Amino acid sequence: MALLEVEDIHSYYGNIHALRGVSLTVEEGEVVTLIGSNGAGKTTTLRSINGILPPREGRIVFRGEEIQGVPAHGMVGKGIAQSPEGRKVFHRMTVLENLEMGAYHRNDRAEIRQDMDRVFDLFPRLQERVKQEAGTMSGGEQQMLAIGRALMSRPKLLLLDEPSMGLAPVLVERIFQIIEEINKQGTTILLVEQNANVALEIATRGYVLETGAVVNAAPAEKLREDPKVREAYLGEI
Repeated sequence: MALLEVEDIHSYYGNIHALRGVSLTVEEGEVVTLIGSNGAGKTTTLRSINGILPPREGRIVFRGEEIQGVPAHGMVGKGIAQSPEGRKVFHRMTVLENLEMGAYHRNDRAEIRQDMDRVFDLFPRLQERVKQEAGTMSGGEQQMLAIGRALMSRPKLLLLDEPSMGLAPVLVERIFQIIEEINKQGTTILLVEQNANVALEIATRGYVLETGAVVNAAPAEKLREDPKVREAYLGEI
């Protein structure tokens, strides 16, 4: 049984039919990426999985349990955490306070401390700025904090939405090195990323979305070799 199974979901923004029968699976230990142009439905798929935009039709099964009716605030307790598009850290709170918010539902103090140390090992910059207000940090530092905050819930599945958005190329490379390390440490990842080149380099498998539907699904290596994918998403002709 897959860790996550999304079966034929249809999601709407009001009367706008945003997802049209999206199905995908994520096996434990994988990095699975969703690629596609702006408006294809990538972020909407994450929002549907995470309970922010519950689908009107279809099933979402996580660790053998149907979760499509679970509200967003209940997903962390199920083992799903998200680092959202645009980072969305708590600007007036310190780095430490932001990280503590990631563990708000936990009371295992010793293990929370272990996870805090893990985050600082992954992101030494955060430890250097532990007392700094998040809103005064650079975009790259805020992205590190958003990922670190999500890790503080000790998720079984980490949803990453555009982690490279707005970052300089050197920071993009570093962020993706850290994402690979997080996966090697045992966290399964579902990744939405506009930069399809870097996404497919670290992913196990990928799904291509167009206008709210999956139009291609294959191992990452095959997607990198697909002429249509190369032309449309990898900037090659």
